[in-house]
Amino acid sequence: MLPPPQLSSSAEKQEIPARKGKAARVSKGQFIRLINTHGKQVVDTWAFNAHELSERMSMEHTRAHLDKILPAIGDSFVTNRRDPILTIVEDTTPGNHDTLMAACDSHRYVKQFHLAEYHDNCTDNLKNALDELGEQGQEFSPSPFNIFMYIPVRDGQMLSWEVPTTEAGQFITFRAEMDLIIAFSACPNDCLPINGGTSMPAHFQIW
Repeated sequence: MLPPPQLSSSAEKQEIPARKGKAARVSKGQFIRLINTHGKQVVDTWAFNAHELSERMSMEHTRAHLDKILPAIGDSFVTNRRDPILTIVEDTTPGNHDTLMAACDSHRYVKQFHLAEYHDNCTDNLKNALDELGEQGQEFSPSPFNIFMYIPVRDGQMLSWEVPTTEAGQFITFRAEMDLIIAFSACPNDCLPINGGTSMPAHFQIW
């Protein structure tokens, strides 16, 4: 068990607006705390090598690295080049997160949910967040770490979309294992119960 990091008084809270994305630069050794401000809000999360965005946190490689689908305190996520990028050092939630589901995108809302008008989605939120940071966002999203998302496995094989078990104010904290860009999306999916039926803002701190 890793000792919890001491929160710096200079760690300003930054908002991830409801239904939108936000990205920030993080130096190796810094901590990132993601807060479920209002509870029941899923936050899709990505991390990229700050010096070469083609190297990014990979759920596929991390599952093979950890030999499990649900990371816990002390576990490190690895990149598509199998380098450590983020380590979980603290988690005040029940620990229900997801490494399996792809980020929602405009195609899903049209083809699966049959919506005629544009719907905010995590894939576009990632692109817009990177663009806002001065980086080149891409049309397609790597698989995210879906923080606070509760996808239990039923009968050993069936995946179930459930309301998050996280309460307001609970958080997860990471240590950056390289200079990186962290990107978040306050998931806008209101077609399933995964956000409690709506989308709310969340917050993060870096120190």
